[in-house]
Amino acid sequence: MRVLVVEDHTELADSITRVFRREGLAVDTAYDGRTALDLAIDVDYDVVVLDRDLPDVHGDEVCAELTAGGARTKVLMLTASASIADRVEGLGLGADDYLPKPFAWAELLARTRALGRRAHPVREPVLARGSLLLDPARRTASHAGTQLPLTAKEFGVLAYLLGAEGRTVPADELLAKVWDEVTDPGTTTVKATVNRLRTKLVDRSAIQTVPGEGYRI
Repeated sequence: MRVLVVEDHTELADSITRVFRREGLAVDTAYDGRTALDLAIDVDYDVVVLDRDLPDVHGDEVCAELTAGGARTKVLMLTASASIADRVEGLGLGADDYLPKPFAWAELLARTRALGRRAHPVREPVLARGSLLLDPARRTASHAGTQLPLTAKEFGVLAYLLGAEGRTVPADELLAKVWDEVTDPGTTTVKATVNRLRTKLVDRSAIQTVPGEGYRI
């Protein structure tokens, strides 16, 4: 899941980013509304965690542009105000959820993941193809009955490939959805991660390389 954190208080923004990355999310960070809108032009974010009270380009304007035209991106709006009127107004601007500051890290993460699930077409709770099973809620995966000890990125790649339901997924699409802006797009990160993932499968051929196109299960 690809997330954009937009918060002008750099310490809070960096803290949110660290927590999300530790939990296996791909996260980009913007400290102002203009940068956020520029990033959203190039990246199809699943969720944007958006501070409402941004200087220059206000969070309300950012929210309106992000959700214009029925965009798939979900917006979780943050604000220092906890009044019901402000929550109603924020949701009326197109935000999908609203969380007042200060907040609990566990709640922020849970709400973000819930919005991420809503950003995609409804899928079975457990992703399966053949003997490969992955449970996104429990963060577990198995192959032919054997539990797979996966890193966060390996889990993300496997989940995305299973969710593609047999479609060949280009490497740059995996890079965009499982990694974030700190990853050099010219690296062999995707190939190396897929290769490590294969070594943990009961049958390495379960993940196929389609020359010149990408990977599929």
